[in-house]
Amino acid sequence: MPAIVGAVKVISIGSSSIFNIGDVYAMSPYSSAKTFAGGGSFNTGDGIRIDLYQSDTDIYDKDNVDQVVTGL
Repeated sequence: MPAIVGAVKVISIGSSSIFNIGDVYAMSPYSSAKTFAGGGSFNTGDGIRIDLYQSDTDIYDKDNVDQVVTGL
């Protein structure tokens, strides 16, 4: 159903966001990310103690692209 839209102010849109005004059948944002983290990086909670002393995250990635995102 059509709508009348007044003034719109867009402050920020992220890289995998969609901004739409009007009728739409389907929306599919695309994004891709690669994350490298050492031991204990994603721990959450109260009172967590991690003793890693010597911790390294060594990365060897011979290809530059793991999964190509197309259709943007």
